[in-house]
Amino acid sequence: MKPLHNPDVNALFEAILALKTVEECYAFFEDACTIKEILDVSQRLKAAKMLSSGANYADISRETGMSTATISRVNRCLKYGSDGYNKALDNLDANRHPGVTDRRRS
Repeated sequence: MKPLHNPDVNALFEAILALKTVEECYAFFEDACTIKEILDVSQRLKAAKMLSSGANYADISRETGMSTATISRVNRCLKYGSDGYNKALDNLDANRHPGVTDRRRS
């Protein structure tokens, strides 16, 4: 078993999956994380979306303020990771929540 995979992390993910609205997510994450942690994760998701649509590191860095090292890490995860970013982006595209744009058009 990987160190990340344990009953406490499973309970966390089950709690997140049980949230029903974006507002419930805001409430949960505001309680569970710092604002910086939330913004960092959201920024990485944005970088993944931009990389998937063909943006280069310089454009992503300029738009997000992220370092190219962090963008490179996101890119490595997109290409060689656990496929989490791709699954999330594909699911967002498939579910088309209001206010969420297609990653190929971002």
